[in-house]
Amino acid sequence: MKIISSIDELRDQLRGQLRTAFVPTMGNLHEGHLSLMRLARKHGDPVVASIFVNRLQFGPNEDFDKYPRTFQADVEKLEKEGVYVLFAPTEKDLYPEPQEYRVRPPDDLGNILEGEFRPGFFTGVTTVVLKLFSCVQPRVAVFGKKDYQQLMIVRNMSKQFALPTEIIAAETYRAEDGLALSSRNGYLSAEERAEAPQLYQLLNEVADEVRSGHLDVFELERNAMAKLADRGWKPDYISIRKRNDLQPPSAGDLANGEQLVVLAAAKLGITRLIDNLEI
Repeated sequence: MKIISSIDELRDQLRGQLRTAFVPTMGNLHEGHLSLMRLARKHGDPVVASIFVNRLQFGPNEDFDKYPRTFQADVEKLEKEGVYVLFAPTEKDLYPEPQEYRVRPPDDLGNILEGEFRPGFFTGVTTVVLKLFSCVQPRVAVFGKKDYQQLMIVRNMSKQFALPTEIIAAETYRAEDGLALSSRNGYLSAEERAEAPQLYQLLNEVADEVRSGHLDVFELERNAMAKLADRGWKPDYISIRKRNDLQPPSAGDLANGEQLVVLAAAKLGITRLIDNLEI
C-alpha cells in the first residue's frame, strides 16, 4: 500500500485509473470502516482510502484536538484489506491556503437534525468531501448509513454538481449487542458501554410501533425521548422522518405508506452517539 500526502503525487499515482473506489475516513479505524473497504472493492478497483481529521466540521466546543488518532494501527488494518493507496494529507497539504470557498447544503436538509445541533457541520463535511473527490477523482465512493443525513447530503451534492462519482451506501456495522460501531465509542466507560445498546433497542421499539399502525409520530418521539432521559441519557432528538428528504411525514404520507426512517442523537455521559433505523 502506498501512503501519499501530496495532492500532486496522488494524482500522478492514480492517473489513468477509471474505476477507482474511494472510502474517506477520519482514521481511528474499526471493523465498520473495514467493511466499507470490502464493499468498495466490489464496486471498483483500485481501492483508495483517506485519513484526514477535518477541522472544518468541528464546532468550537467539539473534540477536534481530542479526536483519537491511531495512524500506525490504521495503516496496518488497511494493508490487510488490500487498499492500494492511503491518502493521508496534512492540513497544509489539503488546505494550503485558508479554505474560504465552502459548499453549503440547502437549509431544509443541512440545518435540521444534526445540522440543528451542530451548526456548520455539514458545510464542513461537504466542503472536504468535494475537495477529496477532486483529489481522488473516484468512480464510486462508499459512505455508511450510520451517518444517514450525511449520506443523503453527499449523494445530493454529487448529483447536483454532476460529479462523475456514484455514492454507494453501506449498511451500519453493529456490535453483537446492536451498538453501531463508531470511533467515539472509545470514549464510553465500561458502564456506559453496557448501556449504549439501549439507543438501538429504542429505535427498534419505535419502528415496531409504526409498523403496527401507531402513527402519532409526535407521541412516539416524545415517549422515546422520555425513556432515554429516564435512563440517564441527554437526548438531542429522536425523530421519525421521510427517507427521501428527511422532512417530517404528513398524515397523508403516513396513510400512504411513505418510507420512513427514525433517527436519534443522544449523549451518554460525555459521549454523543447517533444512530438510525429504516422503517
